[in-house]
Amino acid sequence: MSIVTLVPRDIIALVKAVKLSEEIKPSQQAKRNVFEKEGIAGTYKDRILTAIFYDIMKRVGVIDKIVSEVTGVRDVAILDPWLRAALRVAVELLVFERFVKDRDKLTKQMYIKYFKGPVAGFLSDITHPYVGMYFWETVDKIASYTYNPQDFVLKWEYKYMVSEFIIRKLIELIGREETKKFLKAINRVPLINVRVNTLKTSVDEVVKELENEGVKPVVGRYVPTVLKFKGPYDFNKSKLYAEGKIVIQEEAAALASILLDPKPEETVVDLCAAPGGKTTHMAELMKNRGTIYAFDIDEKRIKRMEMLLQRTGVTIAKVYKADGRKAPKIIGEEVADKVLVDAPCTSTGTLAKNHELRWRVRYEKINDIQKLQIELLETAVKLAKPGGRILYTVCSVFREEGEDVVKYILDKYSEYLKLIPLEKPFDPGFLKGTMRSWPHRHDVNGFFYALLEKVKSLK
Repeated sequence: MSIVTLVPRDIIALVKAVKLSEEIKPSQQAKRNVFEKEGIAGTYKDRILTAIFYDIMKRVGVIDKIVSEVTGVRDVAILDPWLRAALRVAVELLVFERFVKDRDKLTKQMYIKYFKGPVAGFLSDITHPYVGMYFWETVDKIASYTYNPQDFVLKWEYKYMVSEFIIRKLIELIGREETKKFLKAINRVPLINVRVNTLKTSVDEVVKELENEGVKPVVGRYVPTVLKFKGPYDFNKSKLYAEGKIVIQEEAAALASILLDPKPEETVVDLCAAPGGKTTHMAELMKNRGTIYAFDIDEKRIKRMEMLLQRTGVTIAKVYKADGRKAPKIIGEEVADKVLVDAPCTSTGTLAKNHELRWRVRYEKINDIQKLQIELLETAVKLAKPGGRILYTVCSVFREEGEDVVKYILDKYSEYLKLIPLEKPFDPGFLKGTMRSWPHRHDVNGFFYALLEKVKSLK
């Protein structure tokens, strides 16, 4: 491996990227914006600085605990945002030291010199001289800090870069040994997943084209139109992507549309549709015949969905910029043969890719989001025709967002709904008849699935 020598402007670029990551989501976009502006993108330093940035994002919860200890500030959120970003970078490089030891000619003393010199000066210029002085004084405390967690959960938090809260929740659900396997699984580098758009091409054609590009795809174990391969892969330069022949979609997510099984000429409602992966997949299964009413409220995600619909050649989707809970007033009640509720959730099934989520999920967020999930599923009950089916799915590992929501609805609408048992291809959920996928068991994102049938009219 070639040795890279970082200079102060590289460290300052990291500070800028970490600071911007609090304002722009996903954090990858913040990093890209800064690295392009600073002339780092595409250079020989891009790879190592990107790796450092991602490690900061992965362990930001542990880093913030250390920042809290060395500063005496209970909640790092009250710190000046530039100071907070600089402290996070300093902890990464001075405490965890992976890049100091293995990939850089610089010694720890040289990093300390950079932090107490150019970086402190940068903070003074961009904020206030006192901020730079405070950072200068804090660097020595960080450099001498040793992280030594005692409790096994805190050790796992440090080792696997997942919050104590999530780890304890997982242990409650699946036990200590399985939790350890789960944590190991989400720290493996995930393969890129794409779904072949059968409206435009075939799996064989896409495999041949990818192989011509030097990519070695394998067909998914659970969805035969999903291909997986090692990254990196530049979708911006991909002809297959530009022509709508492939769609970026993880295999467990792609299974949802197959379970709902929309048919040609049916009327389908997608209550949380953007950015459109499942919408386009359902259109493929319907052979672009019938109607899909696609609801969402996020304008940016809707624009992405509209571009995806155009690129993939889907013509049967009618897009509404509206809260899905208002769908019955807009399109009427009991109009749908199939309803998809891919509800907003904590996304804890996607921790392998969404590193910031490892630290953001709290009890309060679960409680708030569960209320929305219940309301969306109740809306689906109103929309479905008698005999119509509803698929409820979330990319969460928590039963509060999956089984508990479905049980509430089944109890409330016991006269009107029945649960259609799902037995394959994944494992039983914590409620009989539901299903779950797990990163450590199935090598896919964590997903929950429940298929309901409306047995009689609410009217």
